[in-house]
Amino acid sequence: MTDGTQADPLDSLVLEIRRGAIVLAVLSRLKQEEYGYSLKRSLGEAGIDIDEGTLYPLLRRLETQGLLDSRWSVEDQRPRRYYRINASGKDLLKGLAREWRALAGTMERLLS
Repeated sequence: MTDGTQADPLDSLVLEIRRGAIVLAVLSRLKQEEYGYSLKRSLGEAGIDIDEGTLYPLLRRLETQGLLDSRWSVEDQRPRRYYRINASGKDLLKGLAREWRALAGTMERLLS
């Protein structure tokens, strides 16, 4: 940093861990159609806080990668883009969940 302070190593490492977990969490929550804010709220209630500057680019990237489908809807005079995981996303989610569980089990044994 330019002001002479250093970033806390814990903060940066936690951020790295969260990046992968957030993708898994978003895909798992989109088994049901949701718009951005409802997804943000749902994840927050589950204990995963995500800011909009992270969530919306992630949703666009996952859609571009062919893992999500989206549609626009106007409700109460407000346009909202709804997202839902598609078949490719479901296949990827199964693989990611399998890998997550294996890694979490290994890490639990290592940390015990």
